[in-house]
Amino acid sequence: MKPFHFGIEHEVAFYRADGKFADFTNTRFEDFQQIVDRLPEYASDAEHLRSGDAGIRRKRWYIEGYERFSADGKLLTCVPKGIEIRTTIHPGIQGVLNELQDSYQLLVDMAGRYGYRPAPVSFNPQQVQFTPDPPLNAFELEQRRNDTPEERDTAHIPMLTYGPDLSLSQAGMSSTAIVDIASKLTYYSPFIVPFSFSSPFYAGEIWSGLSIRTWKRTGARPAVLAFPPDSACLLHSNPTLTKAPRHPAEAGRIEFKAFDSSADFSLYAALFALLKGLVLDDSLPGRAIVPNAHQHQVAAMQGFDNPLVFKFAWQVLYAADKALAQDPDHILLEPLFDMLQSKRTPAHQLLEMRLCA
Repeated sequence: MKPFHFGIEHEVAFYRADGKFADFTNTRFEDFQQIVDRLPEYASDAEHLRSGDAGIRRKRWYIEGYERFSADGKLLTCVPKGIEIRTTIHPGIQGVLNELQDSYQLLVDMAGRYGYRPAPVSFNPQQVQFTPDPPLNAFELEQRRNDTPEERDTAHIPMLTYGPDLSLSQAGMSSTAIVDIASKLTYYSPFIVPFSFSSPFYAGEIWSGLSIRTWKRTGARPAVLAFPPDSACLLHSNPTLTKAPRHPAEAGRIEFKAFDSSADFSLYAALFALLKGLVLDDSLPGRAIVPNAHQHQVAAMQGFDNPLVFKFAWQVLYAADKALAQDPDHILLEPLFDMLQSKRTPAHQLLEMRLCA
C-alpha cells in the first residue's frame, strides 16, 4: 500500500478571565495576538504550512477570524473568533495527534497567562449571528464577489462554528482519483458526522437536536475540500469541492471539514482511521459534488436514531473496517463501532452533564 500523510487544523475557543465567552463581541485581534506572539516559531514549518498573504498565518498557531480591509485594499484587522492550531504533515495518525496535543498544551499554558482558558465548544454558546460592523465597503464587496462561493456568500457562518479540518493524502493518487474520493466523502458525510456531534446547545439553551453546527453549516459550506494537482480536474460548484493548491504541501490533499470539534483528541484518531478506510475502500458507490443539506440537517437533529443515518453509517463503517483489515490503524475504529451500537454521540454525554449540573 502506498503511504499516507496526515495533518490537522483544530480551532480553539476561549473563555475570558471574567467568565464570558471570548468572541467578536468582546475580544480584539490584539487580545489573541499577544498570545500567539509568545508562542514559538519553527523555520522548518514553511515546508508544511501555508503562510497566506496577510502574514497572520505565520506560525502553527494563528488567529482565526474575519479579515477587514480599507477602501484601498489594506488589511485593517481580523475580527477574531479563536486561535487555530495547525500541525505539520505526518506519515502516521499518532504523530499528528502527538503534535496537536503538544501545540495545544503550549497554547493553553500561554493563554492562561493572559486570563484565557479553553472553551470546548463547536458552536458559539451565546451568539446566533455574525454581522460585519461596519458594513463591508466597496473593496471588500468586490473582493468577496470575485472569490470562492463561501467567501462571497457564507463567510459569516464560520464566525460562530468551531471544528477540525482532518487532512489526508496518499502518495501517487491521480487528480481524478482525488476528486472522486472527495465526492465520495461528500456523499457519505451525513452518515459519518454524527460520530463527532458535540453542539447540542444554541443561544445558551439546550437545542432540539445534537449538532447545531452541522444544521447551520454543512450544505451552505463544504463537507470536503480537495486540492488536485491537475488544474483540468478543478470543478465549479457551490459550495466548493476542489481548489488549486496554494502551497506545494497542499497538492493531493483531501480535507474533511464537517466534523464537530472534540476536546478528546483520541476521537480524531478514530475519525482519521475512518477517512483512511474510505479512501482505500472500493465498494461504496455514492458520489456527490455538493453536500446534501437536508440529509445533514436530519442527521444533526436525530443522529443515529434516524433509520437511514443508522443504516448508512453501518454500511460506511463496515466498508472502512474491511478496507483496513490488514492495516495497524484498523484498531482505531473500535470506538466508532461502540458509538454506533449504542446510538450515542458525544452530544449525548454533554446533554447528560448539563442536565445533572
